[in-house]
Amino acid sequence: MSDTVPPDVNAEQAAGDGTHPPTLKTIAFMTGLGVTTVSRALKDAPEIGAETKRRVQLVARQIGYRPNRAGVRLRTGKTNVISLVLDTEEQIGGFVSDLIYGISEALAQTPYHLVVTPYSRNNDPLEPVRYVVDTASADGVIISRTEPDDKRVRYMSERGFPFATHGRTHMGIDHPFHDFDNYAYATEAVKKLAALGRRRLALLAPPSNLSYYHHMRDGFADAIMEHGLSEVPFPTATVDHSIEDIRKFTSDLMQRPNRPDGFVSGAGAGTFALVAGVEDAGFTLGQDVDIVSKQASKLLHLLRPQIYVVNEDVRLAGHELATALLGRIAGRDIASLQSLSKPSAVEAYEA
Repeated sequence: MSDTVPPDVNAEQAAGDGTHPPTLKTIAFMTGLGVTTVSRALKDAPEIGAETKRRVQLVARQIGYRPNRAGVRLRTGKTNVISLVLDTEEQIGGFVSDLIYGISEALAQTPYHLVVTPYSRNNDPLEPVRYVVDTASADGVIISRTEPDDKRVRYMSERGFPFATHGRTHMGIDHPFHDFDNYAYATEAVKKLAALGRRRLALLAPPSNLSYYHHMRDGFADAIMEHGLSEVPFPTATVDHSIEDIRKFTSDLMQRPNRPDGFVSGAGAGTFALVAGVEDAGFTLGQDVDIVSKQASKLLHLLRPQIYVVNEDVRLAGHELATALLGRIAGRDIASLQSLSKPSAVEAYEA
């Protein structure tokens, strides 16, 4: 292969005439380098000098160069695509946008780009994963809403397909993941409520089929026992219920004789409904009841500054998931591709 721009390509064609997307030949013409050198520079090849890489990558960004992915796939068998399989009903409050931002940030300096593959939790969550794997439409997959025995994890593991999970599993399969320590979150939340003098606590938990339900539930139960508190059962509501449902369930719970005086909430969106339900029942937040909530975006203090919060960095989660998946594609050891975020301190916004 020649390392120069072919002689039959004139300056206007090489530089791009506005009707066709820029190519490797465009960058070669603009930098005075050969096509092979440009290609290797864009791939961050070790034999290409740092200054040459910088110049080529700068020109590529300036002219909006994008690789011809069909050609890349034919030559390498790769798509340079990462698929994020995402529930279309994920919670409000910035979770989805922050997760996508974090993944995109990690992919920015790589040949990979992100494609979101949506699904509804009313359908089989394995279907979108099976489609991606069977059609080889991506080089790797990121999934969320992980279950202890997750059939998606088993399916991709059996087929040797690279993936990373937002959340852990408990099925004896070692795989890349990033997770938030919901056990530690729940214990810190209960500790805070105990320090505030609260004695009867309720948990707004995730659905029981998800892995992080068990982590949060175990942390809550252990801390309740440690601090000598009592639990007010709240099984009718989960963070997956609608805001209207959680509001009604909370109002009903607060009107019972043995009502809770403290709540631990597993999601910021659900906390909006908890507050509304408490106030519907005629009680005052910060006086009759306190709430500690996890939140992905710093919005709860705009609702009520009396809410105690623990921030979950979902952008970090996205970045860690993308990094773990790229590492798996590159063949890195799985143990080095697993990470767990510890919760921050419980914060109050009340002046």
